[in-house]
Amino acid sequence: MGGLIAVKLLHAADLHIDSPLRGLERYPDAPVAAIRTATRRAMENLVQLALAEAVDAVLLAGDIYDGDWRGYDTGLFFQRQLGLLAEAQIPVYLVSGNHDAESQISRNLTLPRNVHQFTTHQAEYAVDEKAGIAVHGQGYASRAVTDNLAAQYPRALPGLFNIGLLHTALDGRREGHAPYAPCSVEQLAALGYGYWALGHIHKREVVSDQPHIVFSGNIQGRHAREAGPKGCTLVTVESGTVSVEERHLDVVRWAHLQVDASSANDLDDACELVRRQLTEERDRADGRLLAARVSVVGRSAAHTEVWRDHERLTHEVRTIAFDLSDVWVEKVRPSTRPPIEDAAAGVEDGAELIDGLMRTARELGADADALRALIEKDPLWSKLPREAREENHIGSGDPQWRERLLEEASDLLVSMLQERVR
Repeated sequence: MGGLIAVKLLHAADLHIDSPLRGLERYPDAPVAAIRTATRRAMENLVQLALAEAVDAVLLAGDIYDGDWRGYDTGLFFQRQLGLLAEAQIPVYLVSGNHDAESQISRNLTLPRNVHQFTTHQAEYAVDEKAGIAVHGQGYASRAVTDNLAAQYPRALPGLFNIGLLHTALDGRREGHAPYAPCSVEQLAALGYGYWALGHIHKREVVSDQPHIVFSGNIQGRHAREAGPKGCTLVTVESGTVSVEERHLDVVRWAHLQVDASSANDLDDACELVRRQLTEERDRADGRLLAARVSVVGRSAAHTEVWRDHERLTHEVRTIAFDLSDVWVEKVRPSTRPPIEDAAAGVEDGAELIDGLMRTARELGADADALRALIEKDPLWSKLPREAREENHIGSGDPQWRERLLEEASDLLVSMLQERVR
Protein backbone atom coordinates (compact mmCIF):
# COMPACT_ATOMS: atom_id res chain seq x y z
CA MET A 1 0.00 0.00 0.00
CA GLY A 2 1.44 3.37 -1.01
CA GLY A 3 2.10 5.59 1.99
CA LEU A 4 0.79 8.78 0.35
CA ILE A 5 -2.54 7.40 -0.85
CA ALA A 6 -5.54 9.51 0.23
CA VAL A 7 -8.91 7.94 -0.53
CA LYS A 8 -12.46 8.02 0.80
CA LEU A 9 -14.81 5.03 0.43
CA LEU A 10 -18.41 4.25 1.36
CA HIS A 11 -19.10 0.62 2.30
CA ALA A 12 -22.68 -0.71 2.48
CA ALA A 13 -24.34 -4.10 2.21
CA ASP A 14 -27.63 -5.93 2.51
CA LEU A 15 -29.79 -3.23 0.99
CA HIS A 16 -32.68 -5.69 0.46
CA ILE A 17 -34.51 -3.12 -1.63
CA ASP A 18 -38.29 -3.61 -1.47
CA SER A 19 -37.90 -6.46 1.00
CA PRO A 20 -41.36 -7.99 1.55
CA LEU A 21 -42.56 -7.08 5.03
CA ARG A 22 -45.22 -9.73 5.38
CA GLY A 23 -48.17 -9.48 7.70
CA LEU A 24 -48.12 -5.75 8.43
CA GLU A 25 -51.84 -5.57 7.67
CA ARG A 26 -52.49 -7.72 10.75
CA TYR A 27 -51.48 -4.86 13.03
CA PRO A 28 -53.80 -1.94 13.88
CA ASP A 29 -52.73 1.45 12.52
CA ALA A 30 -49.52 0.04 11.03
CA PRO A 31 -47.69 2.70 8.97
CA VAL A 32 -47.56 0.29 6.04
CA ALA A 33 -46.43 2.78 3.39
CA ALA A 34 -43.64 4.26 5.53
CA ILE A 35 -42.25 0.84 6.44
CA ARG A 36 -42.56 -0.69 2.98
CA THR A 37 -40.72 2.20 1.34
CA ALA A 38 -38.06 2.42 4.07
CA THR A 39 -35.44 0.40 2.17
CA ARG A 40 -35.75 2.73 -0.81
CA ARG A 41 -35.45 5.85 1.33
CA ALA A 42 -32.38 4.37 3.02
CA MET A 43 -30.84 3.70 -0.41
CA GLU A 44 -31.50 7.31 -1.37
CA ASN A 45 -29.78 8.40 1.84
CA LEU A 46 -26.78 6.25 0.92
CA VAL A 47 -26.45 7.92 -2.48
CA GLN A 48 -26.85 11.42 -1.05
CA LEU A 49 -24.18 10.68 1.56
CA ALA A 50 -21.79 9.48 -1.17
CA LEU A 51 -22.37 12.69 -3.10
CA ALA A 52 -22.01 14.92 -0.04
CA GLU A 53 -18.75 13.25 0.99
CA ALA A 54 -17.46 13.16 -2.59
CA VAL A 55 -16.22 9.62 -2.04
CA ASP A 56 -13.82 7.94 -4.45
CA ALA A 57 -15.88 4.74 -4.60
CA VAL A 58 -18.97 3.02 -3.23
CA LEU A 59 -18.56 -0.63 -2.16
CA LEU A 60 -21.70 -2.82 -2.08
CA ALA A 61 -21.12 -6.19 -0.44
CA GLY A 62 -24.14 -8.13 -1.69
CA ASP A 63 -27.87 -8.70 -1.21
CA ILE A 64 -29.01 -5.66 -3.14
CA TYR A 65 -32.34 -7.34 -3.78
CA ASP A 66 -34.44 -9.74 -1.77
CA GLY A 67 -34.91 -13.04 -3.54
CA ASP A 68 -36.66 -13.91 -6.77
CA TRP A 69 -38.42 -10.62 -7.45
CA ARG A 70 -39.83 -10.31 -10.95
CA GLY A 71 -41.04 -6.71 -10.66
CA TYR A 72 -38.50 -4.64 -12.58
CA ASP A 73 -39.55 -1.44 -10.81
CA THR A 74 -37.25 -2.49 -7.95
CA GLY A 75 -34.31 -2.86 -10.30
CA LEU A 76 -35.10 0.35 -12.16
CA PHE A 77 -35.10 2.25 -8.87
CA PHE A 78 -31.64 0.86 -8.05
CA GLN A 79 -30.46 1.68 -11.57
CA ARG A 80 -31.61 5.29 -11.23
CA GLN A 81 -29.82 5.72 -7.92
CA LEU A 82 -26.58 4.39 -9.39
CA GLY A 83 -27.08 6.79 -12.27
CA LEU A 84 -26.86 9.71 -9.84
CA LEU A 85 -23.45 8.42 -8.77
CA ALA A 86 -22.45 8.03 -12.41
CA GLU A 87 -23.25 11.69 -13.04
CA ALA A 88 -20.84 12.58 -10.22
CA GLN A 89 -18.23 10.17 -11.66
CA ILE A 90 -18.28 7.99 -8.54
CA PRO A 91 -17.53 4.34 -9.36
CA VAL A 92 -19.48 1.54 -7.70
CA TYR A 93 -18.08 -1.93 -7.00
CA LEU A 94 -20.50 -4.69 -6.09
CA VAL A 95 -20.71 -8.42 -5.52
CA SER A 96 -23.89 -10.47 -5.58
CA GLY A 97 -25.02 -12.13 -2.36
CA ASN A 98 -27.16 -15.16 -1.67
CA HIS A 99 -30.43 -13.26 -2.23
CA ASP A 100 -29.17 -11.64 -5.44
CA ALA A 101 -28.20 -15.04 -6.83
CA GLU A 102 -31.85 -16.08 -7.17
CA SER A 103 -33.06 -12.70 -8.46
CA GLN A 104 -34.30 -12.35 -12.02
CA ILE A 105 -33.56 -8.63 -11.77
CA SER A 106 -29.87 -9.02 -11.00
CA ARG A 107 -29.45 -11.48 -13.88
CA ASN A 108 -31.15 -9.37 -16.55
CA LEU A 109 -30.89 -5.68 -15.66
CA THR A 110 -28.13 -3.62 -17.24
CA LEU A 111 -26.34 -1.37 -14.75
CA PRO A 112 -24.74 2.02 -15.49
CA ARG A 113 -21.16 2.14 -16.77
CA ASN A 114 -19.80 3.37 -13.45
CA VAL A 115 -20.67 0.00 -11.89
CA HIS A 116 -18.22 -2.90 -11.78
CA GLN A 117 -20.10 -6.08 -10.86
CA PHE A 118 -17.70 -8.88 -10.03
CA THR A 119 -18.06 -12.19 -11.77
CA THR A 120 -19.47 -15.24 -9.95
CA HIS A 121 -17.16 -17.97 -11.30
CA GLN A 122 -13.81 -16.71 -9.98
CA ALA A 123 -12.20 -13.99 -7.90
CA GLU A 124 -11.07 -10.95 -9.89
CA TYR A 125 -9.88 -7.41 -9.27
CA ALA A 126 -10.50 -3.95 -10.66
CA VAL A 127 -7.90 -1.18 -10.47
CA ASP A 128 -8.51 2.57 -10.32
CA GLU A 129 -5.09 4.12 -10.87
CA LYS A 130 -6.36 7.65 -10.29
CA ALA A 131 -7.72 6.79 -6.83
CA GLY A 132 -4.85 4.39 -6.15
CA ILE A 133 -7.09 1.45 -5.24
CA ALA A 134 -7.52 -2.19 -6.23
CA VAL A 135 -10.84 -3.84 -5.40
CA HIS A 136 -11.02 -7.66 -5.25
CA GLY A 137 -14.27 -9.58 -5.31
CA GLN A 138 -16.40 -12.54 -6.35
CA GLY A 139 -20.19 -12.84 -6.35
CA TYR A 140 -22.55 -15.74 -5.66
CA ALA A 141 -23.55 -17.96 -8.55
CA SER A 142 -26.20 -19.71 -6.43
CA ARG A 143 -28.08 -18.99 -3.25
CA ALA A 144 -26.22 -21.43 -1.03
CA VAL A 145 -22.47 -20.94 -1.46
CA THR A 146 -20.64 -23.23 0.96
CA ASP A 147 -17.20 -22.95 -0.69
CA ASN A 148 -14.51 -20.73 0.77
CA LEU A 149 -14.48 -17.97 -1.87
CA ALA A 150 -11.70 -16.06 -0.11
CA ALA A 151 -9.31 -18.93 -0.81
CA GLN A 152 -9.19 -17.80 -4.47
CA TYR A 153 -8.57 -14.09 -3.80
CA PRO A 154 -5.06 -12.99 -4.87
CA ARG A 155 -2.54 -11.30 -2.63
CA ALA A 156 -2.51 -7.49 -2.46
CA LEU A 157 -1.21 -5.62 -5.50
CA PRO A 158 1.83 -3.48 -4.64
CA GLY A 159 1.62 0.31 -4.61
CA LEU A 160 -2.19 0.39 -4.25
CA PHE A 161 -4.70 0.41 -1.43
CA ASN A 162 -6.26 -3.06 -1.71
CA ILE A 163 -9.87 -3.73 -0.79
CA GLY A 164 -11.61 -7.08 -0.42
CA LEU A 165 -15.34 -7.20 -1.21
CA LEU A 166 -17.02 -10.36 0.07
CA HIS A 167 -20.44 -11.66 1.12
CA THR A 168 -19.67 -14.12 3.91
CA ALA A 169 -20.58 -15.40 7.35
CA LEU A 170 -16.86 -15.67 8.21
CA ASP A 171 -16.60 -18.51 10.75
CA GLY A 172 -20.37 -19.13 10.52
CA ARG A 173 -21.06 -18.59 14.21
CA ARG A 174 -23.37 -15.60 13.83
CA GLU A 175 -26.92 -16.25 14.96
CA GLY A 176 -29.65 -16.01 12.36
CA HIS A 177 -27.37 -16.17 9.32
CA ALA A 178 -26.53 -19.17 7.16
CA PRO A 179 -22.80 -20.09 7.15
CA TYR A 180 -22.19 -19.08 3.54
CA ALA A 181 -18.73 -18.57 2.00
CA PRO A 182 -16.95 -19.56 5.24
CA CYS A 183 -13.47 -18.25 5.91
CA SER A 184 -11.32 -17.04 8.80
CA VAL A 185 -10.11 -13.62 9.90
CA GLU A 186 -6.55 -14.91 9.74
CA GLN A 187 -7.01 -15.96 6.12
CA LEU A 188 -8.35 -12.53 5.12
CA ALA A 189 -5.58 -10.69 6.98
CA ALA A 190 -2.89 -12.80 5.33
CA LEU A 191 -3.76 -11.44 1.87
CA GLY A 192 -2.40 -8.02 2.83
CA TYR A 193 -5.45 -5.92 1.94
CA GLY A 194 -5.98 -2.61 3.70
CA TYR A 195 -9.75 -3.03 4.12
CA TRP A 196 -12.29 -5.85 3.90
CA ALA A 197 -15.86 -4.76 3.08
CA LEU A 198 -18.11 -7.61 4.19
CA GLY A 199 -21.82 -8.27 3.79
CA HIS A 200 -24.40 -10.88 4.86
CA ILE A 201 -24.48 -10.16 8.60
CA HIS A 202 -27.14 -7.52 9.31
CA LYS A 203 -25.59 -6.24 12.52
CA ARG A 204 -22.66 -3.85 12.18
CA GLU A 205 -19.40 -5.32 13.46
CA VAL A 206 -15.79 -4.23 13.26
CA VAL A 207 -14.27 -7.70 13.31
CA SER A 208 -10.66 -6.48 13.18
CA ASP A 209 -8.79 -3.21 12.95
CA GLN A 210 -5.43 -4.69 11.89
CA PRO A 211 -6.40 -4.79 9.07
CA HIS A 212 -9.92 -3.38 9.13
CA ILE A 213 -12.42 -6.19 8.51
CA VAL A 214 -15.93 -4.77 8.77
CA PHE A 215 -19.53 -5.90 8.46
CA SER A 216 -21.38 -2.65 7.74
CA GLY A 217 -24.75 -4.26 8.60
CA ASN A 218 -27.91 -3.62 6.61
CA ILE A 219 -28.93 -0.08 5.74
CA GLN A 220 -32.48 -0.38 7.09
CA GLY A 221 -33.88 -2.62 9.81
CA ARG A 222 -36.84 -4.67 8.60
CA HIS A 223 -38.34 -5.96 11.86
CA ALA A 224 -37.85 -5.92 15.62
CA ARG A 225 -35.02 -8.46 15.45
CA GLU A 226 -33.06 -5.88 13.42
CA ALA A 227 -33.25 -3.19 16.05
CA GLY A 228 -31.11 -0.13 16.54
CA PRO A 229 -29.33 2.24 14.14
CA LYS A 230 -28.64 0.93 10.64
CA GLY A 231 -26.42 2.34 7.94
CA CYS A 232 -23.03 2.18 6.27
CA THR A 233 -19.33 2.73 6.95
CA LEU A 234 -17.32 5.71 5.75
CA VAL A 235 -13.70 4.65 5.21
CA THR A 236 -10.94 7.26 5.06
CA VAL A 237 -7.37 6.35 4.10
CA GLU A 238 -4.67 8.97 4.52
CA SER A 239 -0.91 8.55 4.72
CA GLY A 240 -1.27 4.85 5.37
CA THR A 241 -3.80 5.26 8.21
CA VAL A 242 -7.27 3.76 7.85
CA SER A 243 -10.17 5.15 9.86
CA VAL A 244 -13.80 4.00 9.80
CA GLU A 245 -16.94 5.85 10.82
CA GLU A 246 -20.48 4.53 11.16
CA ARG A 247 -23.09 6.63 9.33
CA HIS A 248 -26.81 6.07 9.87
CA LEU A 249 -29.14 5.77 6.87
CA ASP A 250 -32.32 4.23 8.27
CA VAL A 251 -35.62 6.09 8.14
CA VAL A 252 -37.53 3.71 10.40
CA ARG A 253 -35.79 2.79 13.66
CA TRP A 254 -36.80 -0.58 15.08
CA ALA A 255 -36.52 -1.26 18.80
CA HIS A 256 -37.36 -4.12 21.13
CA LEU A 257 -38.00 -2.58 24.52
CA GLN A 258 -37.63 -4.71 27.64
CA VAL A 259 -39.67 -2.69 30.15
CA ASP A 260 -38.84 -3.71 33.72
CA ALA A 261 -42.12 -3.73 35.65
CA SER A 262 -40.65 -4.91 38.96
CA SER A 263 -41.70 -1.63 40.61
CA ALA A 264 -45.27 -1.73 39.22
CA ASN A 265 -48.14 -2.53 41.56
CA ASP A 266 -50.79 -2.78 38.85
CA LEU A 267 -51.31 -2.53 35.11
CA ASP A 268 -51.53 1.29 35.18
CA ASP A 269 -48.10 1.47 36.81
CA ALA A 270 -46.73 -0.86 34.16
CA CYS A 271 -48.15 1.32 31.40
CA GLU A 272 -46.50 4.40 32.89
CA LEU A 273 -43.16 2.61 32.84
CA VAL A 274 -43.76 1.76 29.19
CA ARG A 275 -44.54 5.41 28.44
CA ARG A 276 -41.23 6.57 29.94
CA GLN A 277 -39.17 4.05 28.00
CA LEU A 278 -40.99 4.67 24.71
CA THR A 279 -40.40 8.40 25.13
CA GLU A 280 -36.68 7.89 25.71
CA GLU A 281 -36.38 5.57 22.71
CA ARG A 282 -38.31 7.96 20.47
CA ASP A 283 -35.92 10.77 21.41
CA ARG A 284 -32.94 8.56 20.54
CA ALA A 285 -34.45 7.91 17.10
CA ASP A 286 -33.67 11.53 16.12
CA GLY A 287 -36.91 12.26 14.28
CA ARG A 288 -37.23 8.87 12.57
CA LEU A 289 -40.37 6.80 12.88
CA LEU A 290 -39.88 4.47 15.86
CA ALA A 291 -41.32 0.98 15.32
CA ALA A 292 -41.26 -0.79 18.67
CA ARG A 293 -41.95 -4.21 20.08
CA VAL A 294 -42.64 -3.95 23.81
CA SER A 295 -42.03 -6.76 26.30
CA VAL A 296 -43.09 -6.12 29.89
CA VAL A 297 -40.66 -8.09 32.06
CA GLY A 298 -39.52 -8.64 35.64
CA ARG A 299 -40.98 -10.09 38.83
CA SER A 300 -43.89 -7.79 39.51
CA ALA A 301 -46.95 -7.39 41.69
CA ALA A 302 -48.72 -6.49 38.43
CA HIS A 303 -47.93 -9.90 36.94
CA THR A 304 -51.39 -11.45 37.14
CA GLU A 305 -53.12 -8.31 35.87
CA VAL A 306 -50.63 -7.91 33.02
CA TRP A 307 -51.28 -11.45 31.80
CA ARG A 308 -55.02 -11.54 32.50
CA ASP A 309 -55.66 -8.16 30.83
CA HIS A 310 -53.25 -8.56 27.95
CA GLU A 311 -55.75 -7.03 25.52
CA ARG A 312 -56.16 -3.94 27.68
CA LEU A 313 -52.39 -3.67 28.12
CA THR A 314 -51.91 -3.73 24.35
CA HIS A 315 -54.60 -1.09 23.84
CA GLU A 316 -53.14 1.19 26.50
CA VAL A 317 -49.61 0.91 25.10
CA ARG A 318 -50.75 1.62 21.54
CA THR A 319 -52.67 4.67 22.81
CA ILE A 320 -49.47 5.89 24.48
CA ALA A 321 -47.61 5.46 21.20
CA PHE A 322 -50.26 7.45 19.33
CA ASP A 323 -50.03 10.27 21.87
CA LEU A 324 -46.25 10.43 21.54
CA SER A 325 -46.34 10.73 17.71
CA ASP A 326 -43.70 9.20 15.42
CA VAL A 327 -44.09 5.97 17.38
CA TRP A 328 -45.81 2.77 16.30
CA VAL A 329 -46.02 -0.28 18.54
CA GLU A 330 -45.93 -3.52 16.59
CA LYS A 331 -46.51 -5.96 19.47
CA VAL A 332 -46.92 -5.97 23.22
CA ARG A 333 -45.75 -9.08 25.05
CA PRO A 334 -46.44 -9.85 28.71
CA SER A 335 -43.29 -11.54 29.99
CA THR A 336 -43.47 -10.72 33.70
CA ARG A 337 -43.15 -13.25 36.50
CA PRO A 338 -44.86 -13.33 39.89
CA PRO A 339 -43.03 -11.84 42.88
CA ILE A 340 -40.88 -14.40 44.66
CA GLU A 341 -43.15 -14.44 47.72
CA ASP A 342 -46.27 -14.94 45.57
CA ALA A 343 -44.65 -17.73 43.60
CA ALA A 344 -43.72 -19.43 46.85
CA ALA A 345 -47.31 -19.12 48.07
CA GLY A 346 -48.59 -20.63 44.84
CA VAL A 347 -46.31 -23.61 45.25
CA GLU A 348 -47.40 -24.09 48.84
CA ASP A 349 -51.10 -23.97 47.97
CA GLY A 350 -50.85 -26.35 45.02
CA ALA A 351 -47.68 -28.29 45.67
CA GLU A 352 -48.72 -31.47 43.92
CA LEU A 353 -49.89 -29.69 40.77
CA ILE A 354 -46.83 -27.44 40.62
CA ASP A 355 -44.46 -30.34 41.21
CA GLY A 356 -46.02 -32.19 38.30
CA LEU A 357 -45.86 -29.10 36.12
CA MET A 358 -42.19 -28.48 36.86
CA ARG A 359 -41.35 -32.13 36.25
CA THR A 360 -43.09 -32.05 32.85
CA ALA A 361 -41.42 -28.74 31.98
CA ARG A 362 -37.99 -30.17 32.76
CA GLU A 363 -38.67 -33.22 30.63
CA LEU A 364 -39.92 -31.16 27.68
CA GLY A 365 -37.03 -28.74 28.02
CA ALA A 366 -34.59 -31.60 27.62
CA ASP A 367 -36.45 -33.26 24.72
CA ALA A 368 -36.85 -31.05 21.64
CA ASP A 369 -38.64 -33.80 19.69
CA ALA A 370 -41.26 -34.30 22.42
CA LEU A 371 -41.95 -30.56 22.59
CA ARG A 372 -42.23 -30.33 18.81
CA ALA A 373 -44.70 -33.23 18.76
CA LEU A 374 -46.77 -31.59 21.52
CA ILE A 375 -46.92 -28.26 19.67
CA GLU A 376 -47.69 -29.71 16.26
CA LYS A 377 -50.55 -31.83 17.64
CA ASP A 378 -52.38 -28.60 18.50
CA PRO A 379 -54.99 -27.91 15.76
CA LEU A 380 -53.98 -24.23 15.80
CA TRP A 381 -50.49 -25.12 14.58
CA SER A 382 -51.61 -25.91 11.03
CA LYS A 383 -53.59 -22.66 10.88
CA LEU A 384 -50.67 -20.46 11.96
CA PRO A 385 -49.08 -18.62 8.98
CA ARG A 386 -45.51 -19.66 8.23
CA GLU A 387 -44.24 -16.09 8.55
CA ALA A 388 -45.84 -15.78 11.99
CA ARG A 389 -43.92 -18.86 13.20
CA GLU A 390 -40.63 -17.54 11.80
CA GLU A 391 -41.20 -14.00 13.07
CA ASN A 392 -41.78 -15.23 16.61
CA HIS A 393 -39.03 -17.87 16.54
CA ILE A 394 -41.70 -20.56 17.00
CA GLY A 395 -39.59 -23.64 16.62
CA SER A 396 -38.60 -26.17 19.24
CA GLY A 397 -35.12 -26.41 17.74
CA ASP A 398 -34.24 -23.13 19.47
CA PRO A 399 -33.25 -23.91 23.09
CA GLN A 400 -33.74 -20.30 24.22
CA TRP A 401 -37.26 -20.31 22.79
CA ARG A 402 -38.06 -23.60 24.55
CA GLU A 403 -36.75 -22.26 27.85
CA ARG A 404 -38.79 -19.05 27.58
CA LEU A 405 -41.96 -20.90 26.54
CA LEU A 406 -41.81 -23.36 29.41
CA GLU A 407 -40.89 -20.68 31.94
CA GLU A 408 -43.80 -18.46 30.91
CA ALA A 409 -46.25 -21.37 30.91
CA SER A 410 -45.16 -22.40 34.39
CA ASP A 411 -45.41 -18.86 35.78
CA LEU A 412 -48.83 -18.34 34.21
CA LEU A 413 -50.15 -21.52 35.79
CA VAL A 414 -48.85 -20.41 39.19
CA SER A 415 -50.66 -17.09 38.78
CA MET A 416 -53.89 -18.80 37.78
CA LEU A 417 -53.62 -21.10 40.79
CA GLN A 418 -53.17 -18.11 43.07
CA GLU A 419 -56.30 -16.51 41.68
CA ARG A 420 -58.29 -19.69 42.41
CA VAL A 421 -56.93 -19.90 45.95
CA ARG A 422 -57.82 -16.26 46.68
